[in-house]
Amino acid sequence: MIGNLDIVVLQQIWWIICSIVGALFLFLTFVQGGQTLLWQVAKDETEKSLVVNSLGRKWELTFTTLVLFGGALFAAFPKFYATSFGGAYWVWMLILFSFIIQAVSYEYRTKPDNFLGQKVYETFLFINGSVGILLIGAAVGTFFTGSNFTLNDMNQVTWTNPMRGMEAAFSFFNLSLGLFLVFNARVLGAMYLVNNIDFTEVPGLEVRLRKNCLTSFFCALPFLLYVLVALLVIDGYGFDENGVVSMVAYKYLGNLLAMPVVLGMLLVGILLVIMGVLRTGLGTGTKGIWFGGLGTVFVGLAIFFTAAFNNTAFYPSKVDLQSSLTIYNASSSHYTLTVMTYVAFMIPFVLAYVIYVWRQMDSRKIDMNDLADEKAY
Repeated sequence: MIGNLDIVVLQQIWWIICSIVGALFLFLTFVQGGQTLLWQVAKDETEKSLVVNSLGRKWELTFTTLVLFGGALFAAFPKFYATSFGGAYWVWMLILFSFIIQAVSYEYRTKPDNFLGQKVYETFLFINGSVGILLIGAAVGTFFTGSNFTLNDMNQVTWTNPMRGMEAAFSFFNLSLGLFLVFNARVLGAMYLVNNIDFTEVPGLEVRLRKNCLTSFFCALPFLLYVLVALLVIDGYGFDENGVVSMVAYKYLGNLLAMPVVLGMLLVGILLVIMGVLRTGLGTGTKGIWFGGLGTVFVGLAIFFTAAFNNTAFYPSKVDLQSSLTIYNASSSHYTLTVMTYVAFMIPFVLAYVIYVWRQMDSRKIDMNDLADEKAY
């Protein structure tokens, strides 16, 4: 029975669940990546509308998954949620704002008498796909580089940097991770559009999308390599059996070696992304998104697991090591985690429904006829 599980097991289970949701979000950022490609690949209004309407079928999934990720963290690890959102609120407010203007843009981009104009809303889509994803990457980077907070005996957070989380974007490691996610999203966006659009009447659009898939991958590569090399050599935040946090040399390299399954996920994930790029950028196939998407999920899982397992503080404090958060000191109670685990049995049914709806939406490729629909974006 779940109720008899040790709280440590429940804490680990819920970090795995949160990691899966976060990794799925990284896959779904193909929507944001496609938005940043809009002006590069679309040469006229018809091509632009095809791209926007293809992405418009899925944009709600990305936003919903982000909200689900935040909700899961809030329920399972409330101390992290309170610390990060209560202290680094500027970075999270900007991230949320970028998703709000995305929603508004899809809703009003082609509405008649639009006083802002179509190009303004397309600029909003670009901001969401670039700045929004960059800041998310920088926020995830703090799992490894640390943040500027302290917690008192009442768990009240004090943020010691006046930029309130925005300082994360000025760390080269965090910035590199953010830029990798931006360009990886562009790779996924190109793969998805190649898979989803009927190019019979717009063959030039397909050529430009395949070219941009390769270009974006080569732009992402140096940032990925830097992040990987840095993870292998930087000191990390570990804790002992008493919960005392200290700096540990080569901590994240040690984590990967101690967890060969996670290391395997990372390597297989990178290989799958490369396979997707080759199939899309150099071949004529349209299934690259499934290789690249699965690879992105594996890489995301490896990042989250490396940041938290093997006695690692997943939200470390740079200014007070003992304020650092682990999945054990930041979690909800045994009762709450138990109830949530029972509720989590609904997840497979929700995923099955999402897959069903996805298949229905993609039962045929989007073409010119879809642009005449009154519900077109």
